[in-house]
This record gives sequence, C-alpha cells and structure tokens, in this order.
Amino acid sequence: MRYIGAIIISHLALLAAANSVHFINQDTISRRIIFSPEEGSSTLQSIDIPGNSEAHQNFPVGWSGNWYSISKGGANVPGMLGEVRFDGYNGATYFDVSAIVNPNDNEGVKQIFPASTNKPVSGCQIFPCANVYKKADDLQTVSTDSKDLICLLGNIPQHRRRGKRLVRKIFEI
Repeated sequence: MRYIGAIIISHLALLAAANSVHFINQDTISRRIIFSPEEGSSTLQSIDIPGNSEAHQNFPVGWSGNWYSISKGGANVPGMLGEVRFDGYNGATYFDVSAIVNPNDNEGVKQIFPASTNKPVSGCQIFPCANVYKKADDLQTVSTDSKDLICLLGNIPQHRRRGKRLVRKIFEI
C-alpha cells in the first residue's frame, strides 16, 4: 500500500511541476503557433487558435526554444518570437519576447508573463517598445518561479485597451 501511495505522490508532483503556456488570441484573426525547439529539446506540434480564442500547450521538463504565430492566410515567416527556457538555473523559468528576427511584426506574439502574478512582463501591446529583446546579449530576458506562462497574441481592439484592468479581467481563470 505504501508503494502505491508513493507512486501517486510522485505522479502528482510531476503534474504540479508541468510547464505550460496559455495562448490568448486577442482579436478575430485565426493564428497558427509554430514551435522551434533548441537542440536537445523535443519537437512540438503546431497548434491552431481561432480568433478571440485560447489554447493551452504543455512543455516537457527542461524544454527550451521559441515560437511565433502565423496569421491565417499569411506566409510562414517568423515574426516576434516568444522565447522560453523551462527549469533553468535554480529551477526558474526564463522568457522574453524577441524582436531580433522580425521587428516589423505587429500582429503576432505581443506579451509573455507568469499566469499566477502577471509580473514580470516581456513585450508590449504596441511595437516598437523598450520591453523586448532587440539584439544579442540584450538584458530583456526575465525570470520567474512560475511554471505556467501566458502569451498574448494579436491586437486588442481600440475600445478594449485599458491596460492592467483588462489583463486582470482576462486572466481571472
């Protein structure tokens, strides 16, 4: 009986330590999320997110890589990147929004932040901004103890731009 209890507890611990990103599509445009793992991390299937919808993606322990979005009907060209390293130094999650590949993307990845606290935030709703990774060795990568992140995609309609009040409302999950 103790053996079964130990197995159950170990499985619960693994579930609690699961890494994930909750994608929120803020406008009516459907998007595909393309994942690019770093060497040594497993490949993830692309996910499709209809307009004004959400999707949840789990990541393996220690996964490191990035993702970008393609608007429906658009070319498969990387834009703003969401970058993450789960289970990094001291078990922390490191993340940023990167404008290095295509700083002219104003429809893809907007912001990333921990699901539990909404801080720290990488990225912004309107580009260009100072809160993105712009060049190699930039100091824009942030970290959190959280294993669950939120990634905002697309543009908030003008009548809904209310900053933190809107973000709090969206994330009361």
